[in-house]
Amino acid sequence: MNCILTDIQYFGTVNWYKMLFRFSNIQFEQYETYQKMSFRNRCMIVGSNGLINLSVPLEKGRSQKLLMKDVRISYSENWQEQHWRSITSCYGNSPFFEFYEESLRILFETRHTYLIDLNWQTFEWVTKRLKFEAPLERTDQYLEEVADNCFDARNLVKPKAYDQVKEIVNYQQVFEDRIGFKPNLCILDLMFCNGPSSKSLITSN
Repeated sequence: MNCILTDIQYFGTVNWYKMLFRFSNIQFEQYETYQKMSFRNRCMIVGSNGLINLSVPLEKGRSQKLLMKDVRISYSENWQEQHWRSITSCYGNSPFFEFYEESLRILFETRHTYLIDLNWQTFEWVTKRLKFEAPLERTDQYLEEVADNCFDARNLVKPKAYDQVKEIVNYQQVFEDRIGFKPNLCILDLMFCNGPSSKSLITSN
């Protein structure tokens, strides 16, 4: 199979990217009904005291039944600044934070109306810096079944089982000496710790 169909995540997990980078064509499902309790509007980083969940607030709350492409971001609170402060607090002293800081900060200054557009931009930011050039597409209708040459990975990666992965990508984390290694966090954790070499870590078998 050379194609994968998946939900699109907000700064997806390390193993989500590891999975995607095995395919030469990536399709993002935008006609699914929005699923709560997923990485569609959240990501997981780690600080000196443990895991931190960053969640993008949504208009009408997370229990809405809209199509993913129609889910709107709420700006009733300054979540972008909150997320950025958490990231800088956790990773300001990491080896490659300054390497990515300027371009990443711009993402948290851009106000997207729709969640899927925010996630699309974060994905493009990551893949550009990791030099991954597979064609990216969005579905134009909901697909009950996928073609034989395409892997259906929708709803495969969920927060409640984020660390239950078969292939753990090991690397030195910022607070590993205090709290131990935490597998399959947000891709930013890997990139801040390893920079451009992050690609080789997630593409190696």
